Amino acid sequence: MRICILSRNPTLYSTRRFKEAAEAKGHTASIVDYLRCYVDITARSPKVMHGGRALQKFDAIIPRVASSADAAYGAAIVRQFEMMGSYSVNASQAIVRSGDKLRSLQLLSRKNVDLPKTGFAHNLLSKDDVMKIVGGPPLVIKLLQGSQGAGVVLAPTIKAAEAVISAFQQLNANFLVQEFIAEADGRDVRAFVVGGKVVAAMERSAPPGDFRSNLHRGGTAKKIKLTKRERQIAIDAAKAMNLNVAGVDLIRAKRGPLVLEVNSSPGLEGIETATGESVAEQIIEFIEKKVTESEAQDPQRKKVDA
Repeated sequence: MRICILSRNPTLYSTRRFKEAAEAKGHTASIVDYLRCYVDITARSPKVMHGGRALQKFDAIIPRVASSADAAYGAAIVRQFEMMGSYSVNASQAIVRSGDKLRSLQLLSRKNVDLPKTGFAHNLLSKDDVMKIVGGPPLVIKLLQGSQGAGVVLAPTIKAAEAVISAFQQLNANFLVQEFIAEADGRDVRAFVVGGKVVAAMERSAPPGDFRSNLHRGGTAKKIKLTKRERQIAIDAAKAMNLNVAGVDLIRAKRGPLVLEVNSSPGLEGIETATGESVAEQIIEFIEKKVTESEAQDPQRKKVDA
């Protein structure tokens, strides 16, 4: 099987692990920078171009599209591969949806997935009403464009919240206001979902003096066993976003587990190191299953690709 790993950086842990896991199972794995790709949109002959030549058709692609300004372009490249008949472990539309924090929360809410109380507004005149929605301070203010804990501020008082909101407004930035879950005590849970099953889970703890548990910001992680309810909520959240592979971030509140975020390109280093699970291998096995099912439904596909 020919697998394409769409990644900006071939030296990243996750990228290397996918390549190693694929090759260990006898597959050919290529790493392609999606920002260096461009497309030839031609009737009956769609192509993805790279370095002046058309890329071969891959049986499957693994998108590692960051939640950033590049996400829309990365998703467009994934869409072009889908048009060529390649199986994408996460569909282009699901990548776009999960990359939009506000839309993600709206979709999760519509599917009755439990979330922290959240408000969203653009006009400063609405800030008091939005803060009331989430129960007042302390509260968390998040930039919609942020990732890995960047653009996330804890406001302990009304004055502090007003100052942060005013600063974000000066930058013309969109933001969310969320309730602060004090009982979590700087901890959250990352559940890794593959094909509708939780294959690994870890608890992340924030470094001293911080409330953000992101490992990139000095947090620590340990393997944990999820409760039945936590496991089901993680699966439901991934399903609501139509993601086959997802990192679902949960926080343990007094009223039960709440979903903070669903990531379509979750990193492998933290989860594999903390749990000892070969998540990359399990994703490759999932891809093998899906491609085999696709070939069984369309016998001509295997003949053409051979």
